[in-house]
Amino acid sequence: MANNDQTLNTKPLKATADAAGKAKYFGKTIEHVDVTKNPGIVPLVDAMQHMAYSSRDLYRAADIYDRMLRDRECGVILTLAGSLISAGLKKVFVDMIRNNMVDAIVSTGANMVDQDFFEALGFRHYVAAEEYKSGLYDGELREHAIDRIYDTLISEDDLRVCDETTGKIFENMETGAYSSREFFREFGRHLEQNGGPKGDGNSIIYEAYKKDVPIFAPAFSDCSAGFGLVALQANRGPDAPQARWDGGKDFYELTQLKIKNKETGLFMIGGGVPKNFTQDIVVAAEVLGHDAPMHKYAVQVTVADVRDGALSSSTLKEASSWGKVDTVYEQMVFSEATLAVPLIVGYAYHKGSWKGRTGKKWSTLLEQQPAGVA
Repeated sequence: MANNDQTLNTKPLKATADAAGKAKYFGKTIEHVDVTKNPGIVPLVDAMQHMAYSSRDLYRAADIYDRMLRDRECGVILTLAGSLISAGLKKVFVDMIRNNMVDAIVSTGANMVDQDFFEALGFRHYVAAEEYKSGLYDGELREHAIDRIYDTLISEDDLRVCDETTGKIFENMETGAYSSREFFREFGRHLEQNGGPKGDGNSIIYEAYKKDVPIFAPAFSDCSAGFGLVALQANRGPDAPQARWDGGKDFYELTQLKIKNKETGLFMIGGGVPKNFTQDIVVAAEVLGHDAPMHKYAVQVTVADVRDGALSSSTLKEASSWGKVDTVYEQMVFSEATLAVPLIVGYAYHKGSWKGRTGKKWSTLLEQQPAGVA
């Protein structure tokens, strides 16, 4: 540790109420859905192919994801944007890792650190009482150091502990430039050295650490990890030797995966930076002189409106015009993620195509000699 062991302030300064009064806001906890226990998902989704609108789109998306798993040459990349872990989808993604249904993850920092790592430290997300969804009581929540995610509540005090833990991990790392993947490996190692994930025992970061599934957060500092990095710089000085996040290294490493594994499939939840970052590795490989094929398979689940020209809503066919995604096996599903994702993943899980599939162990691949400019 540096001279000052207090890496950041863990007391929410805008909270004025007695901490003891917080308990009344925290009742039921968010429970993570377990698709492995629901084999009836398969006939339900199969029936949707004979329906219309989003149900037929969802069937086709589930079928394409199953095709990705049947294609033994295909490396599957999962992208996560939006508040997904806090919403109860954590175990879906954990089971994907455990069963070799995904080879790399590109996520917002918040999903991985503020939500998954947060729960792995033993903290929980709580179901908000109906009246708190309105926003009328947000001032009251702030006074009690309670943060709201639409209909879900968390303790800001707990989140500050998560912030502080990331700072301590960074303090103990060797000086150098790290990709977010390398930082997440340290988070996984921290959990391993401290008895594994607390709470329900499930963690995306921890399972990925054990299965050599790399996790990238191309906006890594936009989460609790960012506060840890800020505290580290405040402690040591911004120009002093220390562990630093290198966003360029993130892009370079993910591009290496595309160069070394030509066939890839994307399963994108939400949009944002994770979506574009992952699609762009085809172009990045070309910039380095490698004729990497477009992503062979692509599925996106989103509620974004295509008419505003935004990144999150840009269609996969539009991505084809940029040379990023092939159009033979692509499907947009305009649905809220907590509805669509359990059906798509549950369908592929119970179809069983993953059973003969070997994980790519891409974390190990990234430790080997990188491919340079062709």
